[in-house]
Amino acid sequence: MPRTALVTGATGTVSTALIEELAGTGVRLRALVRAEARAEALRRRGVEAVVGDLGDARSLPPAFEGVQDVWLLVPNGPRAPENNMNAVWAARRAGVQRIVRLSAVGAAHDAPTRSGRLHALSDRETEASGLRWTILRPLWFMQNLLNEAGEVAAAGTLSLNMASARLGMVDARDVAACAARVLLDAPDRHHGAAYTLSGPRPVSFDEVADHLGRALGRPVAYRPVDDGAKRAALLGHGVPEWIADMLEEYARAYASGWGDFTTGAVAGLLGRPPRDIADFARDHAAAFAPAAGA
Repeated sequence: MPRTALVTGATGTVSTALIEELAGTGVRLRALVRAEARAEALRRRGVEAVVGDLGDARSLPPAFEGVQDVWLLVPNGPRAPENNMNAVWAARRAGVQRIVRLSAVGAAHDAPTRSGRLHALSDRETEASGLRWTILRPLWFMQNLLNEAGEVAAAGTLSLNMASARLGMVDARDVAACAARVLLDAPDRHHGAAYTLSGPRPVSFDEVADHLGRALGRPVAYRPVDDGAKRAALLGHGVPEWIADMLEEYARAYASGWGDFTTGAVAGLLGRPPRDIADFARDHAAAFAPAAGA
């Protein structure tokens, strides 16, 4: 009988890619979403979808009923541990066998970012749940660059408050592929493992700009900005203040060298090297290109 896997955060970048990875594998997919319109969109793609909210424990039992595996991705915010707690409790009550949880690089009680410290709380809770568990801790996503696509397209510049940071940034598609590999393997195979996922090499943002320029066929330059300028830009685009603060903390940590490393976890799980920044730039060139006629 096929296993049923519940995908939370189902419309996010990693979970969307995970659903694609698991399609056709024999796993019965169920997605948890917060809005009926999003549920309908998933149903049209053949995915069972249940409306619920990790922030509302009472809404969760129907989503978790009959599930063996949970892909647990909670919203990034001050209520993240509460959301994780609600999911773990619902999983235990429903008889779920395994949780595969998306955490963050360097999650620890003394992490230099509030997100890392909150993730540490949820990691520990998951580990103590009595269920089989695996934790994935990815570095900075290459897909974060898509947030800067408008500026790259309009001005040929990439403005970030990362100073001269070098990051072992990872493609979110590889994170999803790793999650799929864990979920497709026997429940005991990865129990108790925490994998830090990176790309193949640390890269600077000058190198990122260079690869974007090559993919676009026109120059792109990295323009370091200070924290205040980046914060003002984020708030101006409607980013919540808590998220802007968190991103500033990550930027400071990365500028200090916190992300200048790689691991072999992606290759170990997938049997192939992780995608390089050059691969990301080629695959997403259209997103950074000026609009037709611009």
